[in-house]
Amino acid sequence: MERFSAEIEGVAHRLREGMAGGVLSFPLTSFRDDGSLDLESYRAYLTAQLFTAPGAVFPACGTGEFSALDEDEYRAVVEATVEVADGRLPVVAGIGYGWAQALRFARIAEEAGADALLVLPHYLVGAPQDGLIEQLRRIAAGTRLPLIAYQRGRVVFTAASVRRIAEIPTVIGLKDGHSDLDRLQRLTLAAPDGFLFFNGAATAEMQARAYATVGVPAYSSAVHAFAPEIADACFTALRRGDDEEVNKLLRDFYVPLVELRDRAPGYAVSLVKAAARLRGLPVGPVRAPLTDPGPADLADLEKLLDDGLNLVGAVRRRAA
Repeated sequence: MERFSAEIEGVAHRLREGMAGGVLSFPLTSFRDDGSLDLESYRAYLTAQLFTAPGAVFPACGTGEFSALDEDEYRAVVEATVEVADGRLPVVAGIGYGWAQALRFARIAEEAGADALLVLPHYLVGAPQDGLIEQLRRIAAGTRLPLIAYQRGRVVFTAASVRRIAEIPTVIGLKDGHSDLDRLQRLTLAAPDGFLFFNGAATAEMQARAYATVGVPAYSSAVHAFAPEIADACFTALRRGDDEEVNKLLRDFYVPLVELRDRAPGYAVSLVKAAARLRGLPVGPVRAPLTDPGPADLADLEKLLDDGLNLVGAVRRRAA
């Protein structure tokens, strides 16, 4: 018996293939210095991102500052992503807040041509398992697009809950940001065949080998947003089991990046955006409440970026 409709299964199949062949791209959203959305620059940036052939693209999610976008801006970003992707790879748009507001974004994404939706953790309050499941049910009832649940922050699913959400006809997978491998193993064992899982840790490469041991080799990569050469080199080394190369990249680039990221709240996004600007990519500043890195952190980031590119035989195009 088929779990999904032919349309939903088609999207799941494309995502499954993409996740096996490349990292998942979470692009930055381009803003001007005055904070306004810069759609022309976003298209140029995204075109360069997709040239490196990621497995799928997830616009307007955490790295793309979803929570800083109004509905008109969100529509413009998703429409531009669908246009640039041009059917070459799945487009999975972020939605979030409570279910009622999430549905407003879901309908916009559906109208804009997205293939699927990533349900970002809800805002502020804790919730029991029944509430987390009902949240997904209400969203699923209001959109035809397949959903990927995201457990992070206050959202933590049990194995029993994963079995229940997998029964919702349009819920096709789960992104994990907790990195509790014992719990994650229980979830993967509880889920039906074909249910998608991927590693959504803040710097996913750091834990990619550990995730793979519990059956979750696919991952999103923040590094891909500014240095796809490094992200792709790590992905390739992981897939061919080249531990020496993986260890070199982790030791000399990823560990120092995580240490730099941990210096200030919000650096998981603002540091990524600063690195993209250092490469001359037209992404602009972050929006409040995030702040751009100060001079000392920026200098350390610049050196680390050059070191990382040198590790994989790439060079940095200097920012204008």
